[in-house]
Amino acid sequence: MAMRLFQSSFVRGLGLEEASAGARRGREPADSISLWRTAVAPSGGGANAQSRGNTGTTATAAARVSRASGGKQGTPGPTRPSHCRGGPVRISALTGPVNEVDETAAPIGYLTRPRQPRAQVAKPVPAEAHARRRRAERDGTRARTRIRLLVIVRGGEAMAASGKVLPLLAVAAVLAAALLYAAPFSKSLGGEGCSLLPHDHFWIASERVVTLGRVGPAAVEVKGGLINAIAVGDYRSFVLRRPLVDYGDAVIMPGLIDVHAHLDEPGRAAWEGFSTGTRAAAAGGITTLVDMPLNSFPSTVSEETLKLKLDAARDKLYVDVGFWGGLVPENALNPSKLESLLNAGVLGLKSFMCPSGINDFPMTNSTHIEEGLVTLAKYKRPLLIHAERIPDVASDDELDDELDPRSYATYLKSRPATWEESAIRDLKRAMKDTEVGGRSEGAHLHIVHLSDAETTLDLLKDAKQSGARLSIETCPHYLAFSAEEVPDGDTRFKCSPPIRNAANKENLWGALLDGHLDMLSSDHSPSTPDLKLMEEGNFMKAWGGISSLQFVLPVTWSHGKKYGITLNQLVSWWSEKPAELAGQKNKGAILPGYHADIVVWKPEAQFHLDDSHAVYHKHRNISAYLGKELSGHVLSTFVRGNLVFAEGKHAGAACGVTILAK
Repeated sequence: MAMRLFQSSFVRGLGLEEASAGARRGREPADSISLWRTAVAPSGGGANAQSRGNTGTTATAAARVSRASGGKQGTPGPTRPSHCRGGPVRISALTGPVNEVDETAAPIGYLTRPRQPRAQVAKPVPAEAHARRRRAERDGTRARTRIRLLVIVRGGEAMAASGKVLPLLAVAAVLAAALLYAAPFSKSLGGEGCSLLPHDHFWIASERVVTLGRVGPAAVEVKGGLINAIAVGDYRSFVLRRPLVDYGDAVIMPGLIDVHAHLDEPGRAAWEGFSTGTRAAAAGGITTLVDMPLNSFPSTVSEETLKLKLDAARDKLYVDVGFWGGLVPENALNPSKLESLLNAGVLGLKSFMCPSGINDFPMTNSTHIEEGLVTLAKYKRPLLIHAERIPDVASDDELDDELDPRSYATYLKSRPATWEESAIRDLKRAMKDTEVGGRSEGAHLHIVHLSDAETTLDLLKDAKQSGARLSIETCPHYLAFSAEEVPDGDTRFKCSPPIRNAANKENLWGALLDGHLDMLSSDHSPSTPDLKLMEEGNFMKAWGGISSLQFVLPVTWSHGKKYGITLNQLVSWWSEKPAELAGQKNKGAILPGYHADIVVWKPEAQFHLDDSHAVYHKHRNISAYLGKELSGHVLSTFVRGNLVFAEGKHAGAACGVTILAK
């Protein structure tokens, strides 16, 4: 077929208006490939050694279209631009998430004259056909639209050709395409050894790419650490120049963003550390971590302690890492101290409403939280809250000294759901303050690792309904395990809040699928094996925390299949919503201009997490997932275009970036 790929400057120089004779006839070009560019790329740090990500909501993917001649800009549609009648078309921005694709509209990216409007008659879809279609979408075997080829390119403008298409122009188009792809490929982005793939300009492709709200065949161009173009559809006819890494039917989707991990450095690198933690993350398809302010020593509660953490992370990161700061009584009522920490670049703050177990990270009360939110509102950054609070009135379920400390039921009774409920009730005024017109308007409350899916969840749903700026996460271990299956004495399952009963687990899944829970995180919280007291088996004294960083993708998929989860839901829970929380506008999606943070994996591949399986956590034996059968094998992980992990091998150098907020 004839290759018609034009750079915008080249097209403007020729004065073209239409792409092909097929376009003049108002039909989808049968033999052409359209170039679709975004005029405004998302802001962000690109491939610099250090990125300072803006806070706020994630940039999304519906396009606004206006006439190049300066006509009135169209309103953004849910999935694709409206077509302008006559004249060249400019794609002016990318905004808003793409959730559905209108199958009746003209394929996006074909710059043709508009079709004449026709009356549309809705035809009923037979229940059986609808069920087949839903199954196919869930399994990733059917794209939502029949698009022959859509090409979206970072930067510049898309212009259509006009007038008579001469053979000379076809030749010129091929020459333009050759010029685009004739540049030499450098060894790696960021330095020698940063990538297992010795190129910083290449394509990756598969039959299942999760982008633009759909799953289907596509190729993704990576250039200089960013996604430069996406060819959706029959990409093999478009990609002229290698290197092309074709992953067959493996899934290509945005890398996971884990907003809740304890990497324990400086001070407690014997528990985990930046090097082993980020190696495990890369092996699990996680491309960005946000490190918690506690379990390291000292805790990150000031500008000075953040600098210590940045120094400790240097040359140890295999993925990008941002940092939460700590809200503690020492700084909560001192706006200048809090502003100093925020100005130093933490992405937000974290507080505990119960004893944290770390001496230099004391608990906060509702007054501390309310005052801290006032300062956070100026920065539009979130406050993450460990929402457990010992009720003022003692429960009837007081612990009996005679209860067996090796019994998981004893530990579960020691931290009842009423602790979570009490914390949320105490936050009522703080949540009200975040509403429009409230004292802390602009601030955002985020409840970490929700465990109770009954009264606590109901209170949070009510607060959201009332207009509070509020988001909620839960963790894979609450969705994978139930209290009834935790063996007595197996302290690997101890965490706070605790894993609750099977009915509660079902309710959590329902809340996640219904959108009441916004995202997932690992809450990776390891320690040294001796602190887990695995031989003694004392739940009441052992360190609490699930070691899970490398396994969260297969765990979520393995247990979610029962509930019919889709690849797009995975991307929402693990990439899009976490990017929004952390203020990373150029992460969390496969879109032009975004960081080339990508995971490639085989959802159908099953494996047994036994002693022969490579585990990159510092202490493999403390994970509750050992011995489990899982589905979802990670093949490759790209961070800013660097292939940092592939088939059991990591890149030779740690070239991840520390992310600081402006």
